[in-house]
Amino acid sequence: MFSQEKFIKALEYAVKAHGEQKTPKGLPYLTHITSVTMEVIHACEESKLEVEKSNLAISCALLHDVIEDTSIKYDDLYVDFSESVANGVEALSKDKTLESKQEQMKKSIEMLLEQPYEVQMVKLADRITNLSTPPEHWDNDKKKAYVKEASFIYSCLKNSNIYLSKRLEEKIENYKKYIV
Repeated sequence: MFSQEKFIKALEYAVKAHGEQKTPKGLPYLTHITSVTMEVIHACEESKLEVEKSNLAISCALLHDVIEDTSIKYDDLYVDFSESVANGVEALSKDKTLESKQEQMKKSIEMLLEQPYEVQMVKLADRITNLSTPPEHWDNDKKKAYVKEASFIYSCLKNSNIYLSKRLEEKIENYKKYIV
């Protein structure tokens, strides 16, 4: 299992940090956060992860976008949670100082490969959640690039969790129906 207290603390922190942010579909951002976390919780349960490993994975899932999308910094997470949570969330965050999306993804994967499997799991869960119906304004090239990026994430992080890897592989295959 995992600690309900740590879950609630990270959830409340993420909700406050993301404030009124919305998903591309116009839903409260909490929808995305909890969807990613649900994938991670399921994988932790299926894998029978130890409590502390589950706590790290779930905390990072709830907080995975706070450095990238809010005013929260690494040091805030270090003080408010732990070094391992701060390191995990930092590795899950794109470095927006890098010019191209490819450079950002490459650096993120490099950082994630230095993290424990339970942090890597969050990246798989995030992409699983994001591989739903693409936005209407995306053209075919954007959809192809997105599935290629998902395949890259899968190839690099598939060993982190068998359940999430299988689920991501299925989502990638299903997503291809949107490519003409």
